[in-house]
Amino acid sequence: MIFGARGWLAQKFNCFLSGSVLSTVDIIEGRHVAEALDSMKPDFVINAAGKTGRPNIDWCEEHKEETRRSNVLGPVILAKACLERGIYLTHLSSGCIFNGEPPHSGGWKEIDIPNPVSYYGQTKVEAELRLLNLDAQILIVRLRMPIDNQPDSRNLITKLARYPKVIDVVNSVTVAKDFLKVTSLLMKQRQTGVFNVTNPTPVRHREIMEWYQEIVDPGHHYEMITMEQMYKQGLAKAGRSNCILNTDKLGRVGIVLPDAATQIRECLKEYKNYLKPPRL
Repeated sequence: MIFGARGWLAQKFNCFLSGSVLSTVDIIEGRHVAEALDSMKPDFVINAAGKTGRPNIDWCEEHKEETRRSNVLGPVILAKACLERGIYLTHLSSGCIFNGEPPHSGGWKEIDIPNPVSYYGQTKVEAELRLLNLDAQILIVRLRMPIDNQPDSRNLITKLARYPKVIDVVNSVTVAKDFLKVTSLLMKQRQTGVFNVTNPTPVRHREIMEWYQEIVDPGHHYEMITMEQMYKQGLAKAGRSNCILNTDKLGRVGIVLPDAATQIRECLKEYKNYLKPPRL
């Protein structure tokens, strides 16, 4: 059973997982959550609900109460309902809880102390801590700047292609199809606790845009700017997370994701086909 039915990732999980069902129940409504679980009696629950803000996380800075209700209070209500019924829960979190250089080489680990730079990031940290304190069957997966082969406002490719100015930073990214596979494997293994789920080898936004020009649109124009220029020009209000996540923990349970650069280029080849006008 997947909560957050209107969300991009919820719908992708629904297509990927045979026999899954989307729920339109608002997870902040405890009675409705309980009724949904008792009616469906799922073996697994995925929480893909939450506020990320539209068009971006700046929205969360101006709508803190709504953001906290969806990103913190809702997940706790859902988790407690699952705990009472012995249902295994998977909660989608974010790598946005980290920023900058980690305290050691190789990227931020699952056990590192978060340092969020936005209110959105703060709510994801609080949710993780409160869920982990429940001592329940909970898997928390952190993804980072999701990339997909189809145009969508949540797809990093689409986001970058729409910006006339792109910040020149390096980050870990998560290719959507790999995220679905890995999360499914972790669920089958009944893993609990936190896992970073990103594709190995971080990439620069500059590289993604160069590949976009090469594969999708040679005539695409954009300007690369620094983080400082972005803030100075008023292009963002909330702090933007830039970080590299360590995925050694996945390797210890026998899961290795494909390289980010290779997967992004493959996504771009398919992405181009979705942009072609249909034949009459």
